Amino acid sequence: MTKVPFILDTDTAQDDCVAILFGLLDERADLRAITMVAGNVGFERQIKNAQMTLNAAGKLGAVPIHVGCSQPMLREWVSAEDVHGDGTGGLSIDFTTTHVEDEHAVDALLRITAAQPGEVSVVAIGPLTNIATAVVKDRTFVKNVKSLYIMGGSNNGRGNTISAAEFNFYVDPEAAQIVFTAGFEDIHVVTWDPITLRDATITRAEYNALADKDTTLAKFFKKVCDTTLDFNESVGVDGSTHPDSMTLATLLHPELILSENRYRVDIETSSELTRGYSAMAWEKFPLPANAYVVEEADKKAFFARLDALLAQQTTPNQPFVGLA
Repeated sequence: MTKVPFILDTDTAQDDCVAILFGLLDERADLRAITMVAGNVGFERQIKNAQMTLNAAGKLGAVPIHVGCSQPMLREWVSAEDVHGDGTGGLSIDFTTTHVEDEHAVDALLRITAAQPGEVSVVAIGPLTNIATAVVKDRTFVKNVKSLYIMGGSNNGRGNTISAAEFNFYVDPEAAQIVFTAGFEDIHVVTWDPITLRDATITRAEYNALADKDTTLAKFFKKVCDTTLDFNESVGVDGSTHPDSMTLATLLHPELILSENRYRVDIETSSELTRGYSAMAWEKFPLPANAYVVEEADKKAFFARLDALLAQQTTPNQPFVGLA
C-alpha cells in the first residue's frame, strides 16, 4: 500500500488528538512531523496534549514535535478553552521524559518539503500562522508542498466563533489570507459549515457506541472529547464534532470526498464585524479559483474508519494519570 507523506500542523485539543491518532496508526499515513501553532488552548498545554496522544498510541518520541508560532501574526491570541477545556480532559503523564525538537516548526516545514519537492503534503488543522510564516520566509515553500489540506472557514455559512467566522480563520485572518493568495497549486478545504456540521458530527449515542471499547484509544478518545461534546450540546450542535480528523482522512483516503468544487477563497481581515469570514466565490464570479472546497464527505465511511482506529490495541509508553 502506498504511504502518504505529510506534516500535521496542529493546535492540539480534542479532535486534533484524533487526527494525530490517524496520522500515527492509519495504514496509509506517513507522518513526518507534528508542528505546533497557537490556537485552541494554552500553547504549552497544546504541546503536552500532542505528547499524550503519541503516548496513547504507544509512539511517544517516534514522531518529532516542532514548536512553532505562539501568537498570531498581528493579533492577540484568542482561546477556545471555553469549548475544549484543557483539550484532553485533565489527563497527564510524566512530562520529564518528553521533549520537543530544537528546530522551529516553520524551519521544519521548509526543510522537510524542500528535501522532497512536490512529494510531501501539509495538513493544517489550526490557525494558519505557521504556514503563512513559512510562505513569507521562503516563497519556494509554495511550490515544494505537494498539497495543502486546510480545516477552516465556512462555505458562505455560519461561523462558530462569531456568526460570520470559524475559529481557525478568526484567530489569524491575516495568515489565512496570505496562504490562500500565496499560489499553492493544490489546496483542499474542509469547512465548519456545511462539512463539519453535517458530515463530521455524530450524536451522543453514536459517540458513546464508538467509545464503548476496551482499548486505551477508545478510553483516551472519550476523555479528550467529552468536554467539547458537552459544550456543543449547550450551543445547539447535536453531537461530537470531528473536522480535524476528517481533514486528514480526506488526504489519506480521497474517496471520502464525495463532492468538491473550485472556489476563490478570500479571508476578511479589515472588519471586526466579519473578521475571519471566508468569502468563497463559485464559478459564476470572474475571479481566479485558488482552492478546492469540499462540498460533501462520506460520513458513514469516515466514522467506520474512526471506529476501526479506536478498536486497535496499543500499549502506552508510560501510564496516564486520569485515564480509567
